[in-house]
Amino acid sequence: MRIADFKIEEWMNKYEAGAKYDLTTTCISPLSINELPYSDEIFNVKLGYGDITGSSRLKSAINSLYEKEHNITVTHGAIGANQLVFLSLLEKGDEVVSIVPTYQQHYSIPEAIGCSVKLYFLKEENNWLPDLEELDKVITSKTKLLCLNNPNNPTGSVIPDWMLEKIAEIAGQKNVWILSDEVYRGLNLIGKPYSKSIADIYPKGISVGSMSKTYSLPGLRVGWVAGRGDLINEINHQRQYNTISISALDDYFSTVALENRDFIAQRNFKIMNEGIGILKEWLDKTPRVRCILPKGGTTVLLNYGLNIPSREFCKNLQAKTGVALLPGETMEMEGYVRIGFCAENLKTALEILGNYLIR
Repeated sequence: MRIADFKIEEWMNKYEAGAKYDLTTTCISPLSINELPYSDEIFNVKLGYGDITGSSRLKSAINSLYEKEHNITVTHGAIGANQLVFLSLLEKGDEVVSIVPTYQQHYSIPEAIGCSVKLYFLKEENNWLPDLEELDKVITSKTKLLCLNNPNNPTGSVIPDWMLEKIAEIAGQKNVWILSDEVYRGLNLIGKPYSKSIADIYPKGISVGSMSKTYSLPGLRVGWVAGRGDLINEINHQRQYNTISISALDDYFSTVALENRDFIAQRNFKIMNEGIGILKEWLDKTPRVRCILPKGGTTVLLNYGLNIPSREFCKNLQAKTGVALLPGETMEMEGYVRIGFCAENLKTALEILGNYLIR
């Protein structure tokens, strides 16, 4: 299967390791094993294949994140979860609508399958939220799947619960599946930490989650899909070809983390709020730049106010200052850059960026 270059991942592979100040990061300082409240039972974990679609204990912990009981299958990260949804649900010729900016999987994999993909672009003037009338026109009776990311990476926007219910209503009228990539769910900065999940409010809603962002454990490579039983059965059929099972250790540590997620949340919101404070202060004193403060997640989309392509801007910035940003072009958003506001040395890196912009 031919597929487009994964622009974000290729940029990160090329530039992240060499950065002195890495603002491309989307994770909140990863936890170490010693920070997890595991017990001596870890030494009795059998290192076999274990439960193929995830242990019952892990699935129970995942289900505790939702309002309803769901069918769950555990995957190799959210990246594996998204791919399995596409492979299980889509066929050549199907129509897919993807709300962008988003993770490139949401449109490049359907394109590679041979689907007709329509991109619906969020607008800064709408606070990076969809216009429901516009979206209703983009989604048609031919649409099979709508893809969204909530909270959104890179903008930090969070779809309000009432709006998510309206989107589900629009999709329901046209019998459309919704894939909601919810890897930042639980990181809302305003109101309740957890937004509603699409799987809880819509029968054809598919929720994808992960241990990477909200729970600061990207090294475990654990994700999941929650949804309707017939879809999960088809996903389990597909995953036999590329997953078999996740690591027994990953299963165990993910379970322990989810069962003790309150202490992780306390730690992470402290880091996030410190980052937001630094970002606000920097925006107030830095001319030319423009961004809408995030309502959730760990990233913002910044308009840097220069008539320079974002790839060239980021490449020159890192070469001269050591500050690494993600160019908007890698997310189909030319003229912008993505900043991870939970990065280490954020204050110093932003000061260097500000000086570079006014040089």
